[in-house]
Amino acid sequence: MLKPKHLVLSVFILLTVINPVQADSPPVDPKILHIINRLSFGPRPGDIAKVEHVGIEAYIQEQLAPEKIVEPASLSVQLSQLNALALTPVQLRDYATTIGIKDPTEMQKSLSRMRSNQLLQQAVRGRLLRAIYSPRQLQEVMVDFWYNHFNVDASKGVGNIWVGAYEQQAIRPFVLGRFRDLLGATAHHPAMLHYLDNSQNRVIGGKTTPGKISPLNENYARELMELHTLGVDGGYTQRDVTALAKILSGWGIIAPKKTSNHIFGFEFYPKNHDFSDKVFLKQKIKGSGKAEGELALDILAKSPATARHISYKLAQYFVSDRPPTSLVKRLSQTYLTTDGNIRAVLNTLFRSPEFWDAKNINNKFKTPYQYAISSVRATGVEVKNVSPIVNILQQLGMPVYRCPTPDGYKNTQGAWLNADGMTRRLNFATAIANGSLPFSSSGKNSQANIAKPVDSEILAQTLGNNFSAKTQNAIASSPQNIRSALILGSPEFMRR
Repeated sequence: MLKPKHLVLSVFILLTVINPVQADSPPVDPKILHIINRLSFGPRPGDIAKVEHVGIEAYIQEQLAPEKIVEPASLSVQLSQLNALALTPVQLRDYATTIGIKDPTEMQKSLSRMRSNQLLQQAVRGRLLRAIYSPRQLQEVMVDFWYNHFNVDASKGVGNIWVGAYEQQAIRPFVLGRFRDLLGATAHHPAMLHYLDNSQNRVIGGKTTPGKISPLNENYARELMELHTLGVDGGYTQRDVTALAKILSGWGIIAPKKTSNHIFGFEFYPKNHDFSDKVFLKQKIKGSGKAEGELALDILAKSPATARHISYKLAQYFVSDRPPTSLVKRLSQTYLTTDGNIRAVLNTLFRSPEFWDAKNINNKFKTPYQYAISSVRATGVEVKNVSPIVNILQQLGMPVYRCPTPDGYKNTQGAWLNADGMTRRLNFATAIANGSLPFSSSGKNSQANIAKPVDSEILAQTLGNNFSAKTQNAIASSPQNIRSALILGSPEFMRR
């Protein structure tokens, strides 16, 4: 239950967060704060000084080449303890499911549930630790962006055992590469094939009686065009959906107790494929098996509609909820001239006048994920136990890997700015500022769980003292012991 002073602050935030007043002369160059807030999950202690030292352009180029950035040993050690991240989808299935076991016992089912939960917990822990501690911040931001774009919900069936591997194998290696490679990796991964039902997309007697469709599952084909590539207004028809479903028929997952030559455990089943000739997006595709699917992915990745759709989403994520048409066009041109090179598109975006326009600085309302991670990063708290972050994301309606719809979580203000969400953010801000969240360990009664309260002066310095006069007055006139909470609950910190 909020105390009266906290309730007043909550109302204050709701009234001012929509149109926060900018400080007349912020102590830190707002462009430095802007680039940190957009290319990372917010500043950690020392980040502002680092960017001031190396310069904005050098920082951008550094983040665009994450393979050259050395991960801290402490993070590497923690990640190395997450054994599930190194397993293939086939290994995960064999370890944590009863698939392939005839008449499994209740004990086997219970063991399967326990192991599945453990695998999901490891995946969530790995994602959160990287987001907090990795100096490859743009890579982590893009992992969040692309996983959301190619969303897979862990709540569906055996998805909970595969989402970590899906991110590790089909998303993470390709976030700054060619879009076609990313598209292909997601299309072949069991997590996606299971989630959008393409493993159930088959024909009966496809090889001997081309065109006999019974049954045909169009779910993945539809979402592949509507969400992943062309966009809802991308010019495709229901005939294209059906044609693509036929093209992708037989794309499935390797059966239990069998080996696969594909790293993901993908398997093409000729007996389940429609070998008839097709017309897809006005292009003739001769019935030839798995190669049809690869050609369809090529067509989709090279489409101008895909270039526009991806460019719009990137501009919306990094610039504005309603991105300028001029920027979307420029990004689309870069996409098409570089064969879908994501790094090149982002380089164009970060150098664009629209990105640096004053009206687009600190104008993006943070999603719950961005708010929680930025709070932990700003305070510099040591995180060994990620449960407090998992809990607040659950409360705010954005649990990791559990978006129930294939279009992923929204990243716009309208989806997240509401009274209940603001109150929960304020409670989290107060708890982390007071040092009352058990980040150090999971033992509830351990004195070691309790961190020290966050120093408000250090916190303000970490964030560049970039607060409006109204917020500064509210902080200065408040007792010392609630100033850090006021900073984390301020209108300025709610945005990036």
